[in-house]
Amino acid sequence: MKSLKTFTRGGVHPEENKFSENAAIEALPLPKQAVIPLGQNLGVPSKPIVKKGDEVKVGQLIAKGEAFISANLHSPVSGKVVKIDDAIDSSGYRRQAIFVDVIDDVWDDSIDTSPTIVRQISLSKQEIIQRIKECGIVGLGGATFPTHVKLMVPDGKKAEYLIINGVECEPYLTSDHRVMLEKGEEMLIGVKILMKALEVEKAVIGIENNKPDAIRHLTELSQAYTGIMVQALKVKYPQGGEKQLIKATVNREVPSGKLPIEVGCVVSNVGTALAVYDAVQKNKPLIERVVTVTGKSVRKPSNFMVRIGTPVTELIAAAQGLPENTGKVINGGPMMGKALTSIDVPITKGSSGILIMKSEDSRRPAPKPCIRCSKCTEVCPMGLEPFLLAKLAKLAIYDKAENEKIMDCIECGSCQFTCPSQLPLLDFLRLGKQRVGLLIRTRK
Repeated sequence: MKSLKTFTRGGVHPEENKFSENAAIEALPLPKQAVIPLGQNLGVPSKPIVKKGDEVKVGQLIAKGEAFISANLHSPVSGKVVKIDDAIDSSGYRRQAIFVDVIDDVWDDSIDTSPTIVRQISLSKQEIIQRIKECGIVGLGGATFPTHVKLMVPDGKKAEYLIINGVECEPYLTSDHRVMLEKGEEMLIGVKILMKALEVEKAVIGIENNKPDAIRHLTELSQAYTGIMVQALKVKYPQGGEKQLIKATVNREVPSGKLPIEVGCVVSNVGTALAVYDAVQKNKPLIERVVTVTGKSVRKPSNFMVRIGTPVTELIAAAQGLPENTGKVINGGPMMGKALTSIDVPITKGSSGILIMKSEDSRRPAPKPCIRCSKCTEVCPMGLEPFLLAKLAKLAIYDKAENEKIMDCIECGSCQFTCPSQLPLLDFLRLGKQRVGLLIRTRK
């Protein structure tokens, strides 16, 4: 049998724990109140265009992304704006949000709510990019980078491949898997729309081999769509990283400090492709997404279609409640996710999963001295020296950390996962990246 493709440098094999992989997507009931944070993209927060007392419909524009890297926000519910105030977000900080009391479920008249699949792509390249911008589409793989910006290829560059990330290598999470199984055709039309916007003739959908049903399903469906190929990949974390996925699928290496377009590639997530289909073919803004709720003690591991702004508490209740032995609730997966300070925080465009960890699994063991075993270096998919970078960050030697390419770190956590001394390497790497990034912006 032919060996499966994968990336070549580093990587680890955590337990998969895909408990919710067979749980079909369920529509979560509407919340009584939606809290819609203004900062839901990797860029400048949106500016509200509604005020207290305004009545809004589902899909109505409520905040504009006015900066170059920003994204529009639309109301995920219909009801009345009760206030624009600070709310605790998933990082534990208080940030501005729009609070809407839900009255009913009336949608904006411009949105096509019919279940009919629209296959004919009638918009031009520029019209597609404009529609995606208007509908507030961002990357749903976690980074939340505005999709319309990604589609604006810089002068002098040319896209050759669209790479679709169906890897979902983060343990526990299954939202992308269910999208591929249940919304496969809509997703493929979204891929064709992205191909038209980028003017590329080739798209590769990378899916790890632990999802054979998704590979079979999309391989069969893609026969009707010229230029789209499904590529089965060996299971290895963090294959969902842009640079790792490009290496695995088309064997190109993105240089240090550069973007995928440098090697003729643009990467998008399967959930993003579905959102692009909804925006371009149905004029539906990004007001809901699929979120996994899972964990070893969770009574009903689930995948929910959730309106943005719904409190995490309601997802947990729908999964039959918080287990008694809960130690932490993680926003995302166990490798790259972050612990929530409160489960009252709202679901955002970047929320892919809620992981409920047992108390004994959530405790960090006391760190021991580094034994210079080099395991962290061996597993780093970016070829970095995590032990050195973490030490430089700890000692606030940020100029040297920059020279040692700390900004190339993708925060995958492979180093911390494999460290026999249980050192909090990822914590220091994140701190170092934050401080070095600030230095770089200050110089500019």
